[in-house]
Amino acid sequence: LRQEGLTMPQIFRIGSYIIYFWVNEGKPIEPIHVHVSSGEPCENSTKIWITKSGKTIKQNNRSRIPEHQLNSICRVIEYRSFEIIAKWKEYFGEVSFYC
Repeated sequence: LRQEGLTMPQIFRIGSYIIYFWVNEGKPIEPIHVHVSSGEPCENSTKIWITKSGKTIKQNNRSRIPEHQLNSICRVIEYRSFEIIAKWKEYFGEVSFYC
């Protein structure tokens, strides 16, 4: 995935929605989270934190995903949280959690 010349690591797709990381998560790196948007990465993506227990916390829904779809997406993210955490660690080299 590319956004303004940057490659965005795509983790997986759920229908038309992509689940991905931003390449620049700041210094220090933010706690583990994913971005969700339809079609391609965008600045107004939905941001979802992943907790130590593998649960999700919606930080925002800037991409305005309908609530029932967003709840389904969160369930898939929770189910695949170990995979997401492993990919985050592989990509960024470290993992911290929001809670």
